[in-house]
Amino acid sequence: MIRLYSEKVRRNGLIRLLGTGPRAATRQAAALFLLAGLLGIAAIGNQPDRARELLTVAGCDLVLALTAALLPWDRARANTPALLGLAGFAVLGLSTWSFGGIAAGTGPFLVLLYAWAALHFPRWILLAYAAPATAAYLVPLILTHQPPMVVGSAFIFMPVAMAVALLIEAQARHLRDDRERLARIERWRSAMINTLAHDVRSPLSTVRMTLEELKETATGHQERMVDAALRQTARVFRLADGLLDMQRIDSTGHLRLDRELLPARKAVRDALVYVRADQELVVDVPDDLMICVDRQRFEQILVNLVSNALRYGRPPVVVTMSRGDEMDRLEVRDHGPGIPDALRPALFGQFALGGPEGVGLGLWIVRQLAVAHGGRACAEARDPGVAMVISFPRP
Repeated sequence: MIRLYSEKVRRNGLIRLLGTGPRAATRQAAALFLLAGLLGIAAIGNQPDRARELLTVAGCDLVLALTAALLPWDRARANTPALLGLAGFAVLGLSTWSFGGIAAGTGPFLVLLYAWAALHFPRWILLAYAAPATAAYLVPLILTHQPPMVVGSAFIFMPVAMAVALLIEAQARHLRDDRERLARIERWRSAMINTLAHDVRSPLSTVRMTLEELKETATGHQERMVDAALRQTARVFRLADGLLDMQRIDSTGHLRLDRELLPARKAVRDALVYVRADQELVVDVPDDLMICVDRQRFEQILVNLVSNALRYGRPPVVVTMSRGDEMDRLEVRDHGPGIPDALRPALFGQFALGGPEGVGLGLWIVRQLAVAHGGRACAEARDPGVAMVISFPRP
């Protein structure tokens, strides 16, 4: 029976207390009532003469905890779990009456109930709670013939509890509105990125095919112009691919790779075809080095790094690969002014260093692709310049 109950509790997500909606509200209520019940049982050791009253109150709290934990509240309306608060006030009133009008232990739980309700329900429910909460606090004091000063404390305590609850409700409502607004922005951003990336690729395919046909008959200056147009077309293709990759990573958390064993030197040379040929590039890759990578993603990494080095650094740009015990190392170094130490950790962040010539996605995508391969990406200082270092697991 205990094992079945534990499985039921785990399936209903009792241990996951954070969130919004009926299920989260009832999880938190269950935790609150469970705490009250356990404290009531623990108090028997200090007040054995009140064992019967303590067990009665603790039993009521534990019944409410089970009710909150096990009933299918997520099928009910959003505000239905507020009924648990009314039951909680009744138990608090019973507790005060059972202890002869001593409200020292019930007052804090009344405030906790109000705070719980403020996190999950609209303001009108808090206002509707005013009468039953006041009755739960005040009636036991009257029935047990407490002094007027004690009874009068309700007129101070209850407004304070209500004020705290209204403040929490206002803040929670503000945070919910912000979250909904951010969710709308995220949906709009995702739709825009998908539309932009797909709509850009279709006309670019036609442009690229046209340029490739023109290149077959072009000579001299015309051929150089067509080559430049093809490189820029490839650059826009890579930007569209980067946007799609960003969307895939944001939505699924990973990228699917098609790895194969490749000669490292040939893979580097094939990737550098997409970079302007008139730039000063130095390639230092062992002839016998083999790497296990996704060919397209490896080209994407290298082209991004070399393009950044050519755009922001100074020649020569040196591309080296070396073999390690567990990781192969790709390094793209420029001889420019370098990057300050404070900025290097942020280089691979999303939209970290966008500018007039980019949106700051290139290095973030490089890092994601390195991680997808099981490696890592970092920037290392050089004198002069900076080196972008990518590691790949050995085949």
